[in-house]
Amino acid sequence: MRPPSPSIPEKEFVYEALKQSLRLDGRNHLDARTPTLDFRQELGWVECGYGKTRVIAYVEAKMTKPPPERPLEGIITIHSEISPMASVDYEPGRPSEEEVTITRMLDKILRRSDAIDKESLCVVAGQRVWHLRLTVHCLADAGNMLDCACLAGIVAFKHFRKPEVEVIGDEVIVHSPLERSPVPLAIHHVPFCVTFAFFPDPSIRPVLDPSLLEQRLSTGQMSIALNAQREICVLQKAGGVPIPAEDVLRLIDIAVTVAKDLDKFVEKRLREDWGSRKIEVV
Repeated sequence: MRPPSPSIPEKEFVYEALKQSLRLDGRNHLDARTPTLDFRQELGWVECGYGKTRVIAYVEAKMTKPPPERPLEGIITIHSEISPMASVDYEPGRPSEEEVTITRMLDKILRRSDAIDKESLCVVAGQRVWHLRLTVHCLADAGNMLDCACLAGIVAFKHFRKPEVEVIGDEVIVHSPLERSPVPLAIHHVPFCVTFAFFPDPSIRPVLDPSLLEQRLSTGQMSIALNAQREICVLQKAGGVPIPAEDVLRLIDIAVTVAKDLDKFVEKRLREDWGSRKIEVV
């Protein structure tokens, strides 16, 4: 179902406000919404919020046989879906264009950028490896679901713990969390996605973390996935608005600052969650 176009008064009001560096939610043009992270008792389950945009992500692991072309690497699959309750624009059973885009971008950012060490998921070469499945559910769409889903996905991986495995001869023993403490995943780097929206009027500056209305009124978007070490994983530009090279470099510098702030925020929330968990040794 195609989303309804904003009315002419809405367009004129938003464009005029953006020309004055004003946004409907009170933010500056380079201000992002404050993210929230909530954890459940299950390891690897996280709910992420960007304003009213809500996304749930969780990681599951099972033992499987690796493909013959990569016998020393584990398997990572990513699945995302946008619930019909996220917005009236989405229909059940029919993947929307935005859902396909989010899945492809998450695959590029989290799997193909080697954020997770796949070789550390190998248990017995050519016979047993861990298969990690990341599932992302978009519950509410208030704009910029991609950044929210990416944050939820990487935090779910950092929060997840896989069972301790012991190999004795040809026997593979998977210990339960009651017997041995689960093991965190080996993560090479932590990428974050930062999205900017562009508008047809060149006098309107790009806005960071666009809302749903700004997203619909924009004529192009650029998503930059990078980590706090200034390493760019993915740079995707959607839309036909031409952007000079110097503007792209300026937006990358802004994205680096956002990524560093997100990295500190994620580490802080993970420490708080682990500090709230009681570990009993019998």
